[in-house]
Amino acid sequence: METYIARQPMLNNDQKLAAYELLYYQDRETLYNPHDVSVANAIVQFFNQLDGSNFSEGREVFLTFSPNLLMQNIPRVFDPHKLVIQIGDDVLVHPVAKMIIQRYHKQGYRLAIVGFQFNDRYFGILPLTDIIKVDFSNPLSKDIETCIGIARKFGKQTAAFNVNSAEARATAIQYGCDYIQGQNVAEMVKSQVRHMEHLQSSFFRLMAAVTREEPDLEEIAQLIELDVTLTFSLLRMVNSAYFSMPNRVKDVKQALTILGLGQLKQWIYLLSFTPDEGLSDELIKTSFQRGSLCQELSQFVPEFPVSRAEAYLLGMFSTLEALLEVPIEDALRELPISDIVKNGLVAGEGKCGALLRICIAYEQGEWNLMRREAEALQLPTGLVAQKYLETVEYVNSIWSDLMRPLDDGE
Repeated sequence: METYIARQPMLNNDQKLAAYELLYYQDRETLYNPHDVSVANAIVQFFNQLDGSNFSEGREVFLTFSPNLLMQNIPRVFDPHKLVIQIGDDVLVHPVAKMIIQRYHKQGYRLAIVGFQFNDRYFGILPLTDIIKVDFSNPLSKDIETCIGIARKFGKQTAAFNVNSAEARATAIQYGCDYIQGQNVAEMVKSQVRHMEHLQSSFFRLMAAVTREEPDLEEIAQLIELDVTLTFSLLRMVNSAYFSMPNRVKDVKQALTILGLGQLKQWIYLLSFTPDEGLSDELIKTSFQRGSLCQELSQFVPEFPVSRAEAYLLGMFSTLEALLEVPIEDALRELPISDIVKNGLVAGEGKCGALLRICIAYEQGEWNLMRREAEALQLPTGLVAQKYLETVEYVNSIWSDLMRPLDDGE
């Protein structure tokens, strides 16, 4: 029996990453069978592994539990200060629902009501809860204003979910929601980056140079040295604790030798963007995550039509439309990538398109779509789950070290 788990970022009202909702899946018949403790044990083991990792990067975690798992004390695998237990209607209809909720409330866990409804079940547990999650799938719905009003009246925080459009995001910000989340981080996070003209003069030329069959290190170094920001960022990165260099690196060519062309392709993408201060960097992290996952999974797809390096670009460039705020066709026009990869990105064609859909479906918790596409590519779903977790860990570890401020002595 497979267990799938993904994380969905939750931003605060300032559009900074505040928490993650963990989305998981197991067979529902087994999951809700009160006599089958093997499922509970599997989830405990699974979440115990996550709790000791940087999967959630030390941030608050929102998680929905079935009534059975709540009664089996499964939330106890989490620190009460890091977990928000989400309560849905399936819990509230349970005959001992209020007793269960009271127990976790006394133990110090924060609780969130999902999809608040105007009936006695929801109002009965309102004093025990901390957060009301409001559905923003229709940002014009009058229920939103009513739910926000109730939350404020009772001193509760609000979390906007199903924020799947710019209009919904603007409405959630206008209402001052404490948490904002949607199905696709690209629709949640608006990253202001350098204009297309600048990227054509540095980013595209640099990408073209490093993706040649025989890259010229001299040419790459010259292109980086033309941009003081890229030079500074490259040297800052190579001198970080991640590379543990005994002596400070002060030369671009030396930095490139240490970094290697493989990692350089990954980092150029990050170094070429300059997010405005205060805006979330989650979208750029998503591009690295998708790139790494596409690259890892591509080697297991029979007769995959492009190299692992191109598979990496497939995932990495999937966020370009949102980053540049231009149609994906325009964003890709100057990029030195194959037509197979471009067609996969633009039209979702072929095995490249299918692989990208698997990665996006998994991160959004669309398990049925993920399974269908994985089966079509002959990818075991368990492998997808394993590689997702591994690449999240990989991206988090590198990102946190890169973003670590350098000491004056470094």
